[in-house]
Amino acid sequence: MSVNQQTVEETKAQIRGLVNEIAQLAKSGATAEEFYPELLSRVITALAAAGGAIWLLDEDRQLKLQYQINAEPSVLGEETDDAERHARLIQRVANTGQSLLVPPYSGTTDGDAEGNPTRYLLVLGSLKHDGQHDGLIEVFQRPDTAPDTQRGYLRFLQQMCELAAEWLRSQKLRTLGDRQTLWQQADSFARASHESLDLKETSHIVANEGRRLIGCDRVSVAIKKGSKCKVQAISGQDTIENRSNIVTALNNLATRVVAAGEPLWHDGSTEDLPPQIEEALEDYVDQSYGRNVAVLPLREPERKLGADNESGATGALDRDNAHRGEVIGALIVEQIESDIPAEIFKARVDLVYEHGTRAIANSRSHTNLFLMPLWRALGRATWVLRARTLPKTLAVIGLVLAIFLTLTFVKKDFNLEAEGTLLPVERREVFAPIDGEVLEVLVEHNKEVKAGDKLVVLRNRDLEIQITEVQGQIQTALAEKSRVEGQLGNRRQLEPADLRALVAEQEKLRVELATLEKKLGLYEKRESDLTIRSPIDGVVVSWDVEKTLRRRPIMTGQVLMEIADLSQPLFLELELPEKREGHLDEYIVKEGLTEPTDTLDVTFILATDPDEPLDATLQLDSISMRADANEEHGAIIMMDATPEQESLQLLRPRPGAKVIAKIYCGRRASGFVFFHEIYEWCYKFFF
Repeated sequence: MSVNQQTVEETKAQIRGLVNEIAQLAKSGATAEEFYPELLSRVITALAAAGGAIWLLDEDRQLKLQYQINAEPSVLGEETDDAERHARLIQRVANTGQSLLVPPYSGTTDGDAEGNPTRYLLVLGSLKHDGQHDGLIEVFQRPDTAPDTQRGYLRFLQQMCELAAEWLRSQKLRTLGDRQTLWQQADSFARASHESLDLKETSHIVANEGRRLIGCDRVSVAIKKGSKCKVQAISGQDTIENRSNIVTALNNLATRVVAAGEPLWHDGSTEDLPPQIEEALEDYVDQSYGRNVAVLPLREPERKLGADNESGATGALDRDNAHRGEVIGALIVEQIESDIPAEIFKARVDLVYEHGTRAIANSRSHTNLFLMPLWRALGRATWVLRARTLPKTLAVIGLVLAIFLTLTFVKKDFNLEAEGTLLPVERREVFAPIDGEVLEVLVEHNKEVKAGDKLVVLRNRDLEIQITEVQGQIQTALAEKSRVEGQLGNRRQLEPADLRALVAEQEKLRVELATLEKKLGLYEKRESDLTIRSPIDGVVVSWDVEKTLRRRPIMTGQVLMEIADLSQPLFLELELPEKREGHLDEYIVKEGLTEPTDTLDVTFILATDPDEPLDATLQLDSISMRADANEEHGAIIMMDATPEQESLQLLRPRPGAKVIAKIYCGRRASGFVFFHEIYEWCYKFFF
């Protein structure tokens, strides 16, 4: 094989390899940014051309350059004769769908002159599929080749155009599929956002469905209340913690953007922003870590009224001024990790904004209607009157009516509850008459004592010192008195002045001794008070008095123990809450009970025997005329009741036992008896 034949074979193999690569590339899912450079570079390499370009028709059927390699600068310029002639040429080829070879510096010279103004041979391959013209591939080739070779260039380029057309066809199908999906998502979003007229529910739908449609990380809806905005919904969250820092910062950002009235598109730069918005934005971004943040004020759509409405329908939407109405809130869209192209991101945000702002405005107008919660509740309640549920409804109404009539007309005993203590009539509390230290406790719990029996022996060291000092002073005074009386025994030897002085001193010592003896008697009487005795016959009812008192310091007036005569009758010391006294007074007036000796019936139970109800009587003069403070019940009215002793003694109650008493106050309607405290609480709370 000669060298030329070997070179030709290698060249053909290289071209076949490039063709295979282009075929595989066309079948791959490469994007336009990946496909066009790879396709054009391989075509230029296979044809050993100087350069090339790929042109595609847009929606207006105008050619747009998609990619070029070493294209002739003269044809890429704007508003030059060469560029216009070249543009007309490739526009015609793209529209007719015919591939051409155009020699250098060739063309027409009529009014719409077209042609090749370059020094290269233009190899133009049409891109088309299924009868649709998509554009062309242009190759700038050397003109110094044989005609057969040039036609070979054209055939090769047509084959490449067929492969590229297949890729364009798959791209269009994918684009149509994406558009179909987007249309379905947009339709689903529009339906969902207009399903409810509840403002909060609509806000949640716009936030959650809007995030899915946009494909971003988070969408929030804030509603304007007064001069501030409050976040109503955040995508992915059922509840909102309004006290959290991020929600507070978002409220602040929405409030300031709404006050400005202009949309905010933040992509990381805060230049040219007002200081108040810049500060709020930086504060929020620091906590949310959002890369792109869009805050769009939601406006109430304006409507045409009356004669200005061309269609004649009152309240029709004014399309020209649809987003110039009152600001009612804000839509906040954030990209944190997602990466959506800017043009797609803005287009989808606008789509969500268009439907969302109308849905929220309608829900807000509906929610703000007068007494809307009441009308909504009544509307939901209409199901009870439908044919299937009507019998059940009538049965329930009948039952409720029967209960109401029963509570109104059936009478029941009305009793006022009071807590109290069972106490003996004859009881005494033993107090400490003097300060001291308990030296000895002579009694125990439940020990019987007689009046005058020793109970406790105290010791007062200060009193002992005082008695000792007074006794010493008496001894000193007696000694002085004996000395003076001894001197007075020799009166004849004394001068008259000395005699008078000794007589005066004797009288002084006599008075002093009388005073000291009286003082000593008082101290001794106080000393006798250190022995505390029982004031009555009875039983020690205080618990474990020796352990409580022994070796303890005692203050004057301190209660040491209680002595009760259990042989005497018992009585009830009751505590009635002051809030219930009005019912008691009303019953007393109604029954005409005016005498102090008039009585009220009382029923009580012992905490120790709750199964045995007992009877008692309450005299009007035993009811306290003033209220006393109580830690548990607040203000209380104290009163004493006398139980029926025989039945009470059968239970052998202990003094101090707790009781629950019910004071009879006549008969009242059952509903009042059961629910009067609830009514009184509501009346007190609201009025």
